[in-house]
Amino acid sequence: MLEAAAWAGLAAMTLILGAWAGASFDASPLRTGLVMGFGAGALIASVSFELTADAFERGGAVPLTLGLAVGALVYFLGNLYVARLGGAHRKRISDDPSTTADEDAAPMALLLGAGLDAIPESLIIGLTLIGGGSVEIAFLASVAISNLPEGFASAAGQRRQGKTAREIIPQWLIIVALSAACGALGFLLFDDLPQSAVAFTKAFGAGALLVMVLDTMAPEAEREAGPASGLVAVAGFAFAFLLGAAA
Repeated sequence: MLEAAAWAGLAAMTLILGAWAGASFDASPLRTGLVMGFGAGALIASVSFELTADAFERGGAVPLTLGLAVGALVYFLGNLYVARLGGAHRKRISDDPSTTADEDAAPMALLLGAGLDAIPESLIIGLTLIGGGSVEIAFLASVAISNLPEGFASAAGQRRQGKTAREIIPQWLIIVALSAACGALGFLLFDDLPQSAVAFTKAFGAGALLVMVLDTMAPEAEREAGPASGLVAVAGFAFAFLLGAAA
């Protein structure tokens, strides 16, 4: 359990690094968009080969299909709720007055949005350690890479609203703690489940992460980096696939 919490918290720590950079420095939206595109491609590869393929091998088509559908729907509804609170553009990299969230609602929306993104990732990290298994390095690396631009984009938006690094960083520490707790929870809850239930859970995480990538990360990467975001996404995909194959 403690190992699961540690790995999930470690993957989330890059949120702090990104948030610190976003709260402290101006960075090129193009470069941040490219990193986000790379992270999106890496997550798609990990979702495909580390989660979806494994879920199918464990439980077959029915748990896989149900898990993907339920995970996608849950994330979709949660994202709608966060958007209504002012967090629709929580991954927005560059300043755009037309998408600035309500100042009072934004901090809570950012926290809820980051938590919504972190929960399926951390649960899956905990799930991979069940039965004495080892953490899936490709998935862990993909999550860590994708967290960098997310932390940067959200913190940069808060900085434009007048927030200081001392005000921003503690909020992200909450998300790291939540990630660690979800990693431990993933290990504890699913330790004694049958293979079909484990397959459903992995597919649930895959569905939620796919919606997150396609609804939030990919559009923002393309907005800032243009067509080059597709190229770096392929690079990220290849990176995660080869890392997983070598593990």
